[in-house]
Amino acid sequence: MASFIPRKGPGGRRVWQAHIRRRGYRPQVRTFDAKAEAEAWAATIESEIARGVFVSRAEAESTTLREALERYECEVVSGKKSKGQTSIIKWWAASALGGRSMASIRGKDIADTIKIKAAESGSSPKTILIYLATLRHMFNIAAREWGMESVRNPVDLVRKPRLPQGRDRRLVGDEHGRLMTAAQAYGGEIGPIITWAIETAMRRGEIAAMRWEHLDRKAKVLLIPETKNGTPRRVPLSTAALGVLDGLPRRLDGRVWGMRPDSISQAFERVCGAAGIEGLTFHDLRHEATSRLFEKGLNLMQVAAITGHKTLQMLKRYTHLRAEDLVGMLGL
Repeated sequence: MASFIPRKGPGGRRVWQAHIRRRGYRPQVRTFDAKAEAEAWAATIESEIARGVFVSRAEAESTTLREALERYECEVVSGKKSKGQTSIIKWWAASALGGRSMASIRGKDIADTIKIKAAESGSSPKTILIYLATLRHMFNIAAREWGMESVRNPVDLVRKPRLPQGRDRRLVGDEHGRLMTAAQAYGGEIGPIITWAIETAMRRGEIAAMRWEHLDRKAKVLLIPETKNGTPRRVPLSTAALGVLDGLPRRLDGRVWGMRPDSISQAFERVCGAAGIEGLTFHDLRHEATSRLFEKGLNLMQVAAITGHKTLQMLKRYTHLRAEDLVGMLGL
């Protein structure tokens, strides 16, 4: 039988300490504000022990979310190239849940807390999903590797925001010709970079980080050692892509391009303005390039190997095939 002992708590108020001792199990002790809460907890634990399904909650009850997050950052995140998770971890640790025990956090607590993030500077659904994904992974690690099997992942109980419909902007009509004419008039590297983006489906940051030492001219392949997903990949180069490289001078610092990611976007915006093209971003060229790969007859796995997309769902968000371009493939 469980025993309940009154104790003096913070501020001199009375609290109740529940004790459960069973042969073959470590003593279970927990403190509650009310005796009824202590009795309910003890009844649950004793029932689980009797049914042989008891899993100790001691680790989860003695570890705060902040402590778990610090361990997660040290053991899991520190080995990753992505630095974005560090700020996410700090946000959760500094939240109202930081001082709560892992065992006490419910789905409702996380839902209420993430609403604060949603209100901060109008955080997008994608940002909210990233914050929830980081916390969810931490709880999974705690359950699998840190002796907190008793904790059900509370993030699984939170309703996730729906992502907006993926962009479907592609070059239409004579926009490609107008874009290249304006880029040539603008001068500098933006024209070759636009062509390169359409031929390779590479991201803006990947393009800006290109180095000559990563080019295998004989194999017609470019190595991208660091990608958004943290996995290196090799991009096959078309004749047009190789032609772009052949027309570039060699820089002393080993970089292929002198432009940084932000300057690429700024130059592209000015070129679009000069060409009279509205609603087109530099990232839309990745949409364009990916769609063209499918239109050339490549299958999903082949396209994914080139673009670096990890899932079919993500690949679909960047791929928008035009029905009129598929007619010839139907054999009608």
